[in-house]
Amino acid sequence: MTTTIFTNANVLDTRAGTILPDHSVLVTDGKITEVSQTPLKADGAKVIDIKGRYLMPGLCDGHVHVTAITPDFPMLKRLSPFYVAARSGDLLRDMLMRGFTTVRDAGGADYGLSRAVDEDKLIGPRVLFCGHALSQTGGHGDMRGVGDHDLDQCFCCAGLGLVCDGIPEVRRAARDEIRKGATHIKIMASGGVSSPTDRIDSTQFALDEIDAIVEEATAANLHVMAHAYTARAINRLLSRGVRTIEHGNLMDEQSCEAFLKYGAFLTPTLATYNALASEGVEAGMAPELQMKVYDVLDAGARALEMAQNAGVRMIYGSDLLGSMQRHQLNEFNLRKDVVPAAELIRAATCTAAEAFLRDGEFGVVEQGARADLLVVESNPLEDVTVLTEPEKNLTAIMKEGKFYKNLLP
Repeated sequence: MTTTIFTNANVLDTRAGTILPDHSVLVTDGKITEVSQTPLKADGAKVIDIKGRYLMPGLCDGHVHVTAITPDFPMLKRLSPFYVAARSGDLLRDMLMRGFTTVRDAGGADYGLSRAVDEDKLIGPRVLFCGHALSQTGGHGDMRGVGDHDLDQCFCCAGLGLVCDGIPEVRRAARDEIRKGATHIKIMASGGVSSPTDRIDSTQFALDEIDAIVEEATAANLHVMAHAYTARAINRLLSRGVRTIEHGNLMDEQSCEAFLKYGAFLTPTLATYNALASEGVEAGMAPELQMKVYDVLDAGARALEMAQNAGVRMIYGSDLLGSMQRHQLNEFNLRKDVVPAAELIRAATCTAAEAFLRDGEFGVVEQGARADLLVVESNPLEDVTVLTEPEKNLTAIMKEGKFYKNLLP
């Protein structure tokens, strides 16, 4: 049994958005077992005095692609899955060193990669995964060009999407990802930037196909995330039980009302559009696809402000690809002038856990939660950008009770 006690900690209560001064936190076998205003004792415990530094839960990025070692998705499908997994290890380690102890993969990662992280064969954040994102023919997950007619879909392909059409096929595809241990199901429900043959403003999948996918996920007690840009795409999803909408750049006021009515969550991903506009082609995206980003770039900021003003609950997400994943923390910078610090921190902690049906499991410093903890040099509630400089401000990173970075004296 491994036991650690943090003392003299300013604990960040993410739910309340306040600091609990001079607290002690007991960690036993990867779980937080007590949070107290009075000193704690435990036999054999390692006592760490953090001397007034800030103790907060590890961060969660709710929209990543840990196998997207390149933004060139057609090429990604042709790469060896062993090579992709090896390169993904670098991306995962960097995520953890930025303070992300949990990530939700939106297409590409599977049970093998998640298990490798759980076993410390790869060092990284805990990976919640959907396997392949489900796409209709010609949809956002179909990476064939107009002249490609063969659909090669082996179980081990390194691509992000799986093409399926009609109720029997979408049910089978959803059930198969559930069989393989998926923690959620992803639907490609509108056009996108990185797909070669669709349009940003298209809706994808018929309503009965969406219903079938949501029904299968609900039967397995999993949530559904859906890629969607336009109000037309978003509004038809929320009433059908989709829990999180990814991107949402072209949403409208009716969309905001639907988010509130159905208790759904929005995952803006401003960081990826900013990165794609500035260096997408250099990173490997085809120039004709990179041009599509300008259809949604400026709209993303407007949608963020609209959602914030309406009280829509939002999750932190980055959706970065390849070498651009180094900008993962930039989402804090891009949202901070619209979203208050406490709320922005919740988006990357306890709100994400609630959206993923894992409330209290992570994103909080509370009894029973996973011991995913960061020791921060200064108060993120006063200046959330301290989280964007982990080399300078993150003194320690713990995941499930184990230190992966510890510079405490």
